[in-house]
Amino acid sequence: MIFITAKFRILPEHADEWPTISRAFTEATRAEPGCLWFDWSRSLDDPTEYVLVEAFRDDAGAAHVQSAHFTAARRDLPPYLAETPRIVNMTVPQDDWSLLGEMAVAEPG
Repeated sequence: MIFITAKFRILPEHADEWPTISRAFTEATRAEPGCLWFDWSRSLDDPTEYVLVEAFRDDAGAAHVQSAHFTAARRDLPPYLAETPRIVNMTVPQDDWSLLGEMAVAEPG
């Protein structure tokens, strides 16, 4: 899968509204056939920073960046950003989350 993590620093006056501002892009991306997940989190240390964790099947990444909603996001979202987002993008040989064995939780019973 293609695994991507991106950090978005939002202008302070728009930070609280970022989930609403990015909603159309988020919902359209989650509806893509090759999208495995597309999840936003807000930093506990910096209220203007959101982290996007996303994954796509190997063959779906190109379709994502060529989609109409990606084109719209490239046009519509930057005015709300304080800086260019930072990204880590890699291909990993799996198709879901692995368990973190070092913090395994015992099954009940």
